[in-house]
Amino acid sequence: MSAPTTTRETTTGTGAAAHQAAGSVAAPVEVRSVTLHDPLVRPLLDELAHEYATRYRNLLDEDDLRAEMEHYPAADFAAPDGDLVLLLADGEPVAGGAFRRRAEPELGEPARRTRPGDGRSALRDDPRPDAHETHSEDGSPLVATAELKRIWTHSAHRRRGLARQVLVELEDRAAERGYARIYLTTGPRQPEAAGLYLSAGYTPLFDVSRDPEDVGPLAFEKWLCPHVSAPA
Repeated sequence: MSAPTTTRETTTGTGAAAHQAAGSVAAPVEVRSVTLHDPLVRPLLDELAHEYATRYRNLLDEDDLRAEMEHYPAADFAAPDGDLVLLLADGEPVAGGAFRRRAEPELGEPARRTRPGDGRSALRDDPRPDAHETHSEDGSPLVATAELKRIWTHSAHRRRGLARQVLVELEDRAAERGYARIYLTTGPRQPEAAGLYLSAGYTPLFDVSRDPEDVGPLAFEKWLCPHVSAPA
């Protein structure tokens, strides 16, 4: 099933706290599905590049940063398997994010993966070795899995609930495309992102008590279709 490509209006923020953080009454924003090469995406890519360069300056050089931003082709974030969504205020992008089909081996600790619907470990709680298998031996997902990428909020529009709005929009669209599960990683120096995913019900596939710098990329998962109990 294709995700909607038509635009629509919604409202930023939820509750008085969001309105106070925004400094005014919540304004309507337009939700638009775009391609990676749309000029409206440029602020997203530029700010993400600056963010990565600032937070990981001793780990990534310019070549590494360029390779990271250009690692996935535009087709990955387009129908039928992907999407790229922007939130626009007065025609200007204020937040966005994308998803693609994840087919490669995943990061994270296998023992922390959950089976759909019950939150229990996929590698424990069931004596049958082939029960509720979610991944192949190399860590590749066996169920239809959407990987979230490029979650972004404009630096002038943060603390308004926009990132959560993008997250919900991507989850809804991924579910409409038939994905049963979402997977993502975020960097160890992005605690705001990790906090967002934890608060939105994502399961960390790492020990949250460890220093994130020792973990490296922080992997999360979330089941969109709790009724799914077998590989898609």
